[in-house]
Amino acid sequence: MNIIYFLIPITVIIAALLIWLFMWTIKSNQFDDLEGPAYKILMDDDKLTSKKKTPEKNKQSDTALKQASKQPSNQASNKNRD
Repeated sequence: MNIIYFLIPITVIIAALLIWLFMWTIKSNQFDDLEGPAYKILMDDDKLTSKKKTPEKNKQSDTALKQASKQPSNQASNKNRD
């Protein structure tokens, strides 16, 4: 019977602590967006890389590709001459 006098105050303290902790999480916006982090994992980062490219860089890469495509044909014809 004496243990009840010990367990009831401990239970009340633990319950009060849990209620205070729950209220703190609500006030600090812990439960605002429960699904966002789960979907964030599934999203691709393609949009970030496409924003980094500027039209100037695209033009430069296009000219570099054209020059690169011309060079192998010139090298192939040079090999045939030797």
